[in-house]
Amino acid sequence: MAELKELIQKYMPQILEHRRHIHAHPELTGQEKETAAYIAQVLRDMGLKPVENVGGYGVVALIQGKNPGKCVGLRADIDALPLTECTGLPYASQNPGVAHSCGHDTHAAMLLGAAYVLNELKDQFDGTVKLIFQPAEEDPMASGAKKMIEAGVLENPHVDGVFGQHVWPQYEVGQVAVRNGAMMASSDRFFITVKGKSSHGSAPENGIDAIAISAQVISALQNIVSRNVSPLDSAVVTIGKITGGNRYNVIADTVKMEGTCRNLNPAVRKQMPARIENIVKGVAEGMGGSYEFQYFMGYSPTVNDPKQFELVCEAVRETQGEDALVIPASSALGGEDFSFYCEKVPSAFIWLGCRDPKMPLEKLVPIHNGGFAPMEESFPIGMEVMVASALKFLAK
Repeated sequence: MAELKELIQKYMPQILEHRRHIHAHPELTGQEKETAAYIAQVLRDMGLKPVENVGGYGVVALIQGKNPGKCVGLRADIDALPLTECTGLPYASQNPGVAHSCGHDTHAAMLLGAAYVLNELKDQFDGTVKLIFQPAEEDPMASGAKKMIEAGVLENPHVDGVFGQHVWPQYEVGQVAVRNGAMMASSDRFFITVKGKSSHGSAPENGIDAIAISAQVISALQNIVSRNVSPLDSAVVTIGKITGGNRYNVIADTVKMEGTCRNLNPAVRKQMPARIENIVKGVAEGMGGSYEFQYFMGYSPTVNDPKQFELVCEAVRETQGEDALVIPASSALGGEDFSFYCEKVPSAFIWLGCRDPKMPLEKLVPIHNGGFAPMEESFPIGMEVMVASALKFLAK
């Protein structure tokens, strides 16, 4: 472990350089061409032979140990968000309206750091490390994990397990959180169109108000979680976007809504489309309107394998000490397409504390906020845990 820490410190200047470059040049989901090219070149400079354009702009490279053995995958996502950055960092986004406000730049840089270290240690372990730089994590309808798996990323050689991580500001630098079982929720998406009949705003009796119908639909949908889902199950139904109407004095004939549904229980998840549509149908038709409804299954719940959970706990204790390990009492209802790796092979996902310990929890800047800026002091910790987990996995 002392050698591991020394190697990471040796490569920290390069790791920070890579992170800041990727951070300054963010690219949206499905558009990660230059980010992928940059990563591939860094890997080639290490002497590796990356394969590009795997399931989109995915990049994959192998580090072969001294003897044959198992194969472990280490995964990082690389896409950015359609947000305006407001961190004030000297290496802030140079792409207006696009920012690495979810920390995928840090995930990519830490995986590059792990590659430096494992490449230098390759004569000390048996088996293979497969580096997986994954695009398109931010869109449940175009999952990069799913596309890379379909493209064969878990084969040739067959991957026996995958480890991944996410910077997590709810925890401070020095803390590493991991749960046995469900870590994150499923992430589904739905679209509702409410149709009415337009009329002059002064004569609503001549029309069918799509806005009034939509207001009742939104209110009624909240009863799904409060009255149709057991209090022992976690679920969320959120309408995040609504558009409708053309003029202040015209009864709107069309309103469009977009929402997301999150939960941890597959049985509850399966029931959600019908429950939502039944409410939309009942309210819309009961008020004289009509509707259209579409529901798309996105990410599955991210569920850590029990053995890999124990392995990660060992890695955290050995690299960071007992006090660094956090076992969260509950899962998060955020979605993560790392779930698709978990469905295929025994895997584990961690949350890496990245908040300044001096900052009160109530003042944290969350992910998906233009001001999100994880502390770089967390990077060595994330790399140590990932590398130690990979080595432990290959040694078992």
